[in-house]
Amino acid sequence: MSGIMGIHYLGDRPVNSADLAQMVDILTHRGPDRADIWVDGAVGFGHRMLWTTPESLLEELPFANSTGDLIITSDARIDNRHELISELDFNNCPPDKITDSQLILAAYQKWKESCPEHLLGDFAFAIWDKRQQSLFCARDHFGVKPFYYYYQPRKAFLFASEIKALLSLPEVPHRLNEVRIGDYLALTMEDKTITTYQDILRLPPAHSMVVNQSGIQLWSYWALDPNREIKLDSDEAYAKEFQKIFTEAVRCRLRSAFPIITHLSGGLDSSAVTCVARDLLSKENKTPLRTISSIFDIITECDERPFINAVLEQGELTPHYVHGDEFSPLSNLDSIFQYEDEALLGPSHFYPWMINRTIKELGLRISLDGFDGDTTVSHGVTKLTELGRQGKWKTLIQEATAIGPHHNVSPYAVFRSHGLPYLPDLVKQWRWIAFAKAVQLIHKHFGVSRKLLIIHYGIKPFLQQIRQVWQPRPRQTKLAKPFVPETPLVNRNFAERIHLDERIQKLEVFSETPTTLREEHWRSLNQGILAYTLEQMDQYAAMFSLEARHPFMDKRLIEFCLALPSDQKLYQGWGRMVMRRALEGILPEKVQWRGGKTDLSPNFNDGILNRDRQILDEVMSHKIKSLEKYIDLDFLQAAYQRIILAGNQVSNDDYMAVWQAVILALWLEHKKVMP
Repeated sequence: MSGIMGIHYLGDRPVNSADLAQMVDILTHRGPDRADIWVDGAVGFGHRMLWTTPESLLEELPFANSTGDLIITSDARIDNRHELISELDFNNCPPDKITDSQLILAAYQKWKESCPEHLLGDFAFAIWDKRQQSLFCARDHFGVKPFYYYYQPRKAFLFASEIKALLSLPEVPHRLNEVRIGDYLALTMEDKTITTYQDILRLPPAHSMVVNQSGIQLWSYWALDPNREIKLDSDEAYAKEFQKIFTEAVRCRLRSAFPIITHLSGGLDSSAVTCVARDLLSKENKTPLRTISSIFDIITECDERPFINAVLEQGELTPHYVHGDEFSPLSNLDSIFQYEDEALLGPSHFYPWMINRTIKELGLRISLDGFDGDTTVSHGVTKLTELGRQGKWKTLIQEATAIGPHHNVSPYAVFRSHGLPYLPDLVKQWRWIAFAKAVQLIHKHFGVSRKLLIIHYGIKPFLQQIRQVWQPRPRQTKLAKPFVPETPLVNRNFAERIHLDERIQKLEVFSETPTTLREEHWRSLNQGILAYTLEQMDQYAAMFSLEARHPFMDKRLIEFCLALPSDQKLYQGWGRMVMRRALEGILPEKVQWRGGKTDLSPNFNDGILNRDRQILDEVMSHKIKSLEKYIDLDFLQAAYQRIILAGNQVSNDDYMAVWQAVILALWLEHKKVMP
């Protein structure tokens, strides 16, 4: 964790060092250990340093090469150091004296604009190439490190780790980006470029950019391959390879000059990170790993202590706790909004806030977590869809039957959701014998009426197909009515003004259901919400001068998991099977073979209804009117009344609608952003 910032005027205007110093000062929380600026005419860089790795203690940024024609500022942890040091010329310099920013700069010297393709780790950096009179910028593969910028053609390019540093300069307007507000209210966070402020943009993950007098050139330097498949000899071979890659992903993130703490929730992902990190540190005879966990004494249905304790009982861990039901979703927003630049908070935002605050109080600065291991490894449920499309009904029924008990759901409910929709495909393909066999299997295993199955999934689709073939098409006299997405919270006039419906259709490129598990897995790893959530995770750590590290966001691990055969993701009802096998003897069995995870919504609901009731009622009574042009107030008030009257009996959709509106109203009030 560090803070970077820079100014490049595209004319003859010189950079004012006072402006750069102001940007550096406003990001003090990102790096309290050291600060510096560099200015050369129309270009200037700034840096805020948070010491984390041993090499960072020696690092001085901004940094120039020996000839002074290349200058870098970076927020980076480079993981393939040994490989790069062997490929690049460091004149026998001891590896522990080579900083990560030196490696990046040497990589640029050798490979120029292709250098990000040779880097592993989390990084955001900018390099001024004096000879080319150009600025080169890049961001890591999944967007762990943030990079925001403001560009005025032929005038200026400004960048920073946080939006607030850009807003501190007079040339950057404080104007609300209403399109982003529409995205948020419609829960369509797929755009990887825009922010809540007009003209302030994000460099997308896995992208590079060159800025010069001619303008901006931006391109993707890497993408996940949706077609690659790994084929090994046995389940044991897959598990062994997973363990190797995952252990290395954790090891890279343990490189530190300070003690480390892990978030231990009791789930499979955080427990895996904790257990592997503990074993690695133990082998090096280092200080026992610390853990931090949320526990619940009041809202006990959210408590995960049986699983947390199963990990702690293995030993060599020093636990710390926060009481999740003593905090509430709305009570700390003033403190959060001092640092959080965007309004788009999720309902679980207060968990990282309270955990990171406690980590800061413990005097620590680096944390590991199990962030989004679900997406990286994949539960593999879409394999059921794949089996249905392939007509493998016996295997599909077996998997659906096995999944049910692991997640406390009816096996038939699983099958009805993931299998039945594809039964009519057999009829459409005129495969009546296969259809009859499938109906018999479904009846035998689930007791569903064969007559109803034949009528609803056989005869009706068949007749519909016949009608489409033989019925003459009516002459089209007017354009078909366009598809309107379900966005009931959004004011329809506002939606039409920003063309929200068309935007949703454009952003949701994949309108059809994926046909294979790998296709679904690839889509989930390319979601825009992933990059935005990582940016929020960075911000919640930066508030407290911490660095958050995410082993499941390792490029090598993600590439490996995506390329696995489907039976390594879902097997006999167990999702993420390769990971469960790989961690045999490392994880306690109680965690290794747990099915789902605890639902934290009861704590959120209680917080809104009881602990935050006064704030909620105040906003809904006196502040929500200000959102009239964005929100359908009748729909919102109806959802609010249902929550007040029925509490936990209300759908999560109602809670989410009220939450979005309340957060947006409070953020706009706090930031005073102009439309």
